[in-house]
Amino acid sequence: MSISDRQRAILAFIKDRIELDGFPPTQVEIASAFGFKQNATANYHLRALEEAGEIARTPGAARSIRLLRRGRRVHADQLRLPVLGRVAAGVPIGADIGSDTQLVADRSMFSPTPDYLLRVQGDSMRDDGIFDGDLVAVRRTTEARDGQIVVARLEDEITIKRLKVTTRGLWLLPRNPDFAPIQVSRDTDFAIEGVFCGLVRSG
Repeated sequence: MSISDRQRAILAFIKDRIELDGFPPTQVEIASAFGFKQNATANYHLRALEEAGEIARTPGAARSIRLLRRGRRVHADQLRLPVLGRVAAGVPIGADIGSDTQLVADRSMFSPTPDYLLRVQGDSMRDDGIFDGDLVAVRRTTEARDGQIVVARLEDEITIKRLKVTTRGLWLLPRNPDFAPIQVSRDTDFAIEGVFCGLVRSG
């Protein structure tokens, strides 16, 4: 049985918490990490992971999630990060999320600790050292400060830009003069999906 992209991300989150903390997250913690308004949503995804044979749970126990398909062990100074899709460094593109690929990288490469990787398409962030084909590491969050590099959703599209916060609103700034800044209008379906933590260069 296959699992969805969201369920794959939850599975990676569970693995990360077990590797970092030594014990699994609770259902409430999973709901909070993924922005679910109801714990029932987290339970739905966990049940799907059970049916797919990825995890097992003990009814009534708070931290009873067990991984059933353990891969290679990761050292304490390493992270196993899922590559969840691609992100536009240019004109925003569809998320196109859906990959079974995982990458093991040194924890010291990133700050803060990321949750997943996205493949960059385009060169609008080249002056910040982010190039086409790079894997950018992303920390999942809905908040960011002025000046941070963010992964943002505009309508149904995903882009990576530098956030500018002004009294007149929000801007997403490219770091390449060939691209124009994007002003986020009040009626735009907009959300911060995460903040940039570092990158892995291909080749």
